[in-house]
This record gives sequence, structure tokens and C-alpha cells, in this order.
Amino acid sequence: MAQERNLRLVRDEPRPGQVRLGDITLRNRLVTSSSLLGYGVANAKVAAYGMSPISQFVPLERFGAVTTRTLTVEPREGHFTTRDQWALHELPGLLKRYGRVLRQVEGGWLNAFGWCNVGIEAYLRDYYPRTREQNRIISVGGFSAEEFVTLVDTINAAVPAGEIAAVEFNVSCHNVNFDFNAIIESVLSEAVPRSNHPVILKLSPDYDYLAHARLAARHGVSALTAINTVKALRLDPQTGTPLLQNGFGGLSGRAIKPIGLRVVSELRDAGVRLPIIATGGIRSFDDCREYFWAGADAVSLGSASWFASYPGYALSPIHAARIRSVLRRIERYQPPAR
Repeated sequence: MAQERNLRLVRDEPRPGQVRLGDITLRNRLVTSSSLLGYGVANAKVAAYGMSPISQFVPLERFGAVTTRTLTVEPREGHFTTRDQWALHELPGLLKRYGRVLRQVEGGWLNAFGWCNVGIEAYLRDYYPRTREQNRIISVGGFSAEEFVTLVDTINAAVPAGEIAAVEFNVSCHNVNFDFNAIIESVLSEAVPRSNHPVILKLSPDYDYLAHARLAARHGVSALTAINTVKALRLDPQTGTPLLQNGFGGLSGRAIKPIGLRVVSELRDAGVRLPIIATGGIRSFDDCREYFWAGADAVSLGSASWFASYPGYALSPIHAARIRSVLRRIERYQPPAR
């Protein structure tokens, strides 16, 4: 099935203004990273809970693609909550919850949400139909090949081929306390061929990403996301206890940009030819250009662009203006031939 899909899509020519990464079609080379924009739309009428407040001032439909929060077979509380509507008097409690799973650290952010999400069926029923103006990448995660097969089959049944950009396999998250090395080959061999949509594999810099990239190429994956967050730890200097409820968390933001650049460069130096969507510390067009020079085909905006300190969100329109400026430049950008 996947082989027939690839042959069909490769013959099609991208329309003007589109970018083709193998059999993945993007509107341009700038996408959004998983989780930062929730499910691409919010239920709350005033505050867009689950989405960065900055996103309210940015035209999401103009991005190459918008990546969802990682979705699992069943709803999952993780270390946070699946609840997406809060009354005003409940906000102090909500902020306290955030403090246990998300902390600003030097040069970035440490998070351990633990794949909290409403589940794939609720997403497809309640959120997906309301984001049709966006080009979407649906991020999925699971703890076995069987779970990934179920996720792929569920998406196939609800989403016609060509209606989304891709399905991203998150087989590298550190916030769920699971060794994905044990399942990655079975996930790729069993779930990728079943997908009616192109599959992206999200790589972790803490795993053997070169080996995983080669596995991806062998099993028909269409592209790579490099990189996922970096496993990290911060302790309260007064008590010695971890800042996050989960102990370890995923480090993102500008602190990991040199790591992301290194991983992309090493993938290319190792002869990996799959398209790469690079992420890690991107805030400006110059950051994007560095990743293109390192070998990336597209770039993804994560916490460095969408997160701010709580008081800092008052400046959301200014943060959004910077993102719109990057988006305009990317829409006009033509990478040099390699």
C-alpha cells in the first residue's frame, strides 16, 4: 500500500507555492513542532487553552504544516491533564499544575507533560474537522507496534489519502519513562506499510539516531524530524528535589540549537538521504538558514518561538510579529541546490 502511494505521489507535480519533500507536500518550508499548538484549535472561547497564546496572532493556515500534540490510542492524563476548559477562578490551580511539568531554565524550557492528550478518536471527532484550512501533520505515540498500527488504521479510516501532510511517529519521547529502542524496528516494519499517508519519524539525540534514520529509510519512512527534546534534569538548589514532577524532562529551546545542528549535519555526513525537518532553538530566519546549510529541507518552530514566561505573554502580538516575519521570508526562500 505504501509503495503504491509513494509511486502515485512522486509522479504528481507540486502546485505553485508548495514544497515537495519526497511524497510529503508542504505549503512552504516552515512547520510547527508537536504540542506547542495543541490540536491546532482550542475549545475555550476566550483563552485558547492548550495552544501558545502567541498563536492567536499568527495565520496558522500559512505554515508549511501544523503538527498536533502527540496523540495516543486512549486518552492519557500523563503528568498533566486532558481537560481543556478552565474557569477564571481555577487559573491559579492550573498555573500550579503547569509548574510541575514545565519550567523555564537557562537558554530554554524543561517539560514533562508525559503525552497528555485526548486520544486519537476524540481528536479526529472534535478537533480535526475544525482545522481544515491548515495543512496538518498528525503526531502519534504508543508503547508497542500494535498501538502504532491501531493509530495508523484509525487515521486511515477517518482521513482520506492526501488530506493531511503526514503522520509523525513519536518513538523517542523521554517524558513517558519508556525505552523506545526496544520497539522502534517493529513499529516501523508493522505500522509504516499500513499508512495511507506519508510517515515522518521523530529522532532523539539521546538514542542512536543514525541507526534509527537508516531503519526509517529501510522501512519506507518518508522524512525525519530532527530533533526531539534532550533528556535533562534540574534540581531545586535549596532542597535537591527535581523541579519537575517526573524528575527528568525534555529540554528544548535555544540551548539545544547546537545539538540540533550537529545531528542534522551528522545525518547528512553519514549518507542519510531522507528529507529532514529540523527543529531546536529556531527563532529567526538566520536560525532557519543555519539548519538549511547543515542539510535540513524544512524547519520547525518549537518552544523557542512559541513559549514565553507567563508575564511575557502580554507581549504576544510582538512575538507573533517576529514569527510572521520569519514566515514571510521562508515563503520567498529558495534553498541552494546541493
